[in-house]
Amino acid sequence: MGTSFGRGGATTFLQDLSNADCIIIQGSNMAEAHPVGVQWVMEAKARGAKVIHVDPRFTRTSALADTFVPIRAGTDIAFLGGIVNYVLANELDFRDYVVNYTNAATIVSDEFKDTDDLDGLFSGYDPESRTYDPGSWQYAGDEGAGEDRQDQEMQRETASALQHESHGSGVESDPPRDETLQHPRCVYQVLKRHYARYTPEMVARTCGVSEDQFLEVCEAWTENSNRDRTTALVYSVGWTQHSVGVQYIRTGAILQLLLGNMGRPGGGVMALRGHASIQGSTDIPTLFNLLPGYLPMPNAEDHQSLDQWIEAISQPGAKGFWSNASAYAVNLLKAYFGEAATQENDFCFDYLPKITGDHGTYSTVMDMIDGKVKGYFLLGQNPAVGSAHGRAQRLGMANLDWVVVRDLFEIESATFWKTSPEVATGEIVPEECRTEVFMIPAASHVEKEGTFTQTQRMLQWREKAVEPPDDCRSELWFFYHLGRMVRERYADSTEERDLPIQQLSWDYPTEGPRVEPSAEAVLMEINGFEVDSGRPLSSFTEMKADGSTLGGCWIYTGVFKDGVNQAARRKPARDQNFVAPEWGWAWPANRRMLYNRASADPDGKPWSERKAYVWWDEESGEWTGHDVPDFEKTKPPSYEPPEGAAGVAGLAGNDPFIMQGDGKGALYVPRGLIDGPMPTHYEPVESPFRNPLYAQQANPTSKEYVRADNPSNPSPGQGDSEVYPYVFTTSRLTEHHTAGGMSRFVARLAELQPEMFIEVSPELADERGLEPGGWATIITSRSAIEARVLVTDRLTPLKVEGRTVHQVWLPYHWGEGGLVTGDSANDLIGISLDPNVLIQESKVGTCDVRPGRRPTGPAVRRLVMEYQDDAGLTNGHAVEDTKEGQ
Repeated sequence: MGTSFGRGGATTFLQDLSNADCIIIQGSNMAEAHPVGVQWVMEAKARGAKVIHVDPRFTRTSALADTFVPIRAGTDIAFLGGIVNYVLANELDFRDYVVNYTNAATIVSDEFKDTDDLDGLFSGYDPESRTYDPGSWQYAGDEGAGEDRQDQEMQRETASALQHESHGSGVESDPPRDETLQHPRCVYQVLKRHYARYTPEMVARTCGVSEDQFLEVCEAWTENSNRDRTTALVYSVGWTQHSVGVQYIRTGAILQLLLGNMGRPGGGVMALRGHASIQGSTDIPTLFNLLPGYLPMPNAEDHQSLDQWIEAISQPGAKGFWSNASAYAVNLLKAYFGEAATQENDFCFDYLPKITGDHGTYSTVMDMIDGKVKGYFLLGQNPAVGSAHGRAQRLGMANLDWVVVRDLFEIESATFWKTSPEVATGEIVPEECRTEVFMIPAASHVEKEGTFTQTQRMLQWREKAVEPPDDCRSELWFFYHLGRMVRERYADSTEERDLPIQQLSWDYPTEGPRVEPSAEAVLMEINGFEVDSGRPLSSFTEMKADGSTLGGCWIYTGVFKDGVNQAARRKPARDQNFVAPEWGWAWPANRRMLYNRASADPDGKPWSERKAYVWWDEESGEWTGHDVPDFEKTKPPSYEPPEGAAGVAGLAGNDPFIMQGDGKGALYVPRGLIDGPMPTHYEPVESPFRNPLYAQQANPTSKEYVRADNPSNPSPGQGDSEVYPYVFTTSRLTEHHTAGGMSRFVARLAELQPEMFIEVSPELADERGLEPGGWATIITSRSAIEARVLVTDRLTPLKVEGRTVHQVWLPYHWGEGGLVTGDSANDLIGISLDPNVLIQESKVGTCDVRPGRRPTGPAVRRLVMEYQDDAGLTNGHAVEDTKEGQ
């Protein structure tokens, strides 16, 4: 969403779903995975909204919807692309919105060649590096814009698209435009040609949906998207965990822009996060390539100085608030290094770590196997059963010197050396495994204070209900005291390399007999304050680049406005308007709906009274409404920037996407994505079908680890794909929590879902001789697992390319530990990643299913290897017999 709109967070808030006239839920089982938030979908339905659920499986969400559309896993771009084609072919776009608020009118370089021209590839593809040179994707006159930037292979290695989570696509401020939308190379016409082949017949043939159902979705979405009506789009990890996951989201974003649903009540894109503070863990990141507030981690080759780093972030010549990047960056460095950070030493920029390539979780696992990693900290993570390719995870951990596990229970990542499946196969010998495990008990969410940043970018303060028992401690306690002890060890060092540790600002106040650091003091530092006076900053616009202010995360500035913990506010809904601005605090600046300038027309008036949200008050000379305007408060709609203006001054009065380099929503992305400026249907890395649209089979730029211990099932043309004839997908149950570490050990939850199972259709059960309640063995080229059989109509055989395809479903909550045990579905999954963000393709793969229990001991590995041999895999990988396929 960052390249589409300018920021990567959900664009709206859950309560606003009740204002929608239609809600499309795709890539999410919202009722089961987000059962609290789904109440607002039901409120919308009670008010007359139409709810549509598109999913491979009939779920609890499907049961609540008006319409359920079963779809082949991995084909969402074909489905959504068909809707884009329906909109453009019938001229159903919201034309005034599209012309003024998107880049539809912008003219693309005449050097650009589309997938129709190159049979599934865009121009600029290099088959040797499997990357694109995006020079030809640029706007007319800007073709050389990419020459000074990182090479595309390095951008893939460092998941550079994550840096666009709140950067936008980084284009120049004033590209050439044709607002009649008739120029053959304007984005509108390029988009129209690109999706012309995504006809209802093609969608049905590719996705397995009926044409009637597809057209029902088209009609509902378009009929409920205009001046007076809005449609909301809801997705979750069912979209993100694909080798083209970023482009799934891009296709949804294109539709919401074409139909004028962005920044408007009842519209937007609700990105449901998979955990209580997943949004927070990217805002203040646990990611190798980001710093707080989506500042990119410096690259060792390209960012040798503070000025080089800031210039790469601020994108000189572009519009928008990234022109103030120097303030955001300097404030972070001041928060890190305090008095030691001065203008004379570039605010200790040299102390920051620099990335050199792929340092992500899956690369790290491979490095563990190869003996390149010594130790591992695991917090809130259980990769032994919770990450893709469980066998590789466990073999990697068995090759460490030490691992620190902080958790509530002794999870599989703490016991892998004695209980994992590899012990039974002889691949891990407990007496010989050298990994020393430090199991450190953690405090639960009710035993510590602090904030969650949840799905809608909202920080909510959590009070500590009870003290943690015995030796259990919070993460804040653990890292504060670990840092304190490390600093004490280095206090007397005279080595220059130790200065970053010695000069780190680490003076947090502590409380109580357990010497617990003050979480509010940390939140105050994150918010920021004036260095001399200590006055808390009220907005990121108060940050200075001269070192007179500091702040640990610029997008969170304001959460401690006026010295008050805004995240702790709990004003009842009955005492405020429907936006509820005094419940918690949302970034940025407590704006609950992003891009809300677009809720008014170019003149600043609401598109309709029914959908009024933010508007221009001529009398007072400012933007007003139900929410904090996501726009300069006193900039009038009539404002035209002077020629050559950039940064904030370059934003016109009708540029609602204030983090974008041109102020517009991006239907076409010339810069910022690895795999193309427009979404294109590619088959999953593992598929029973050839790509019906192009010769190019799968994402040509996906990140692959081609090695014998990370095998991949063949697709047609790559060996004998019929060895793995069925499609599998995975997701969660309400009764369990992620990999099960917080639920399988709890009796009342474990008894609700006591056993690992597989859902299969009655037709597949008959075909394979599977008995209800009996056992099935599921095999991929990585592993074989067993599960109880649940025969159900929730899965429907689909007709694709003239033949029947069966899909099966597995929950991913089981492992060897806890009160209820079972094989891990994640053992089946290989490591193939989206090139933009390095997220694994774990929502679709191929497998075989056979009746009975799996073998035990070394026999299970022999079974897996027999399947590999039958499939014609060489060193675990198939040999491609077409030009660029995967």
